[in-house]
Amino acid sequence: QVFKTFGKKSKRSSGVKSEGKRKAVPTKLKKAIVPGSILILLAGRFRGRRVIFLKQLESGLLLVTGPYAVNGVPLRRVNQRFC
Repeated sequence: QVFKTFGKKSKRSSGVKSEGKRKAVPTKLKKAIVPGSILILLAGRFRGRRVIFLKQLESGLLLVTGPYAVNGVPLRRVNQRFC
């Protein structure tokens, strides 16, 4: 048996194709951040460490590295707010 619930509307397609996922628009970089610049991490396990900015990823996060051999910071994705 199937019981109907009252007050809840079922989601039915109205015949219009729904758009796929929107592509994330990368956040704008601060003017001072350019590839090769030195950043200081403000939060997380490596807070206080100086890292090198490599590039901005499609998601808007920054790709940074220590380099690992120098100060132990591996390739990491970091939000701009924490640099």
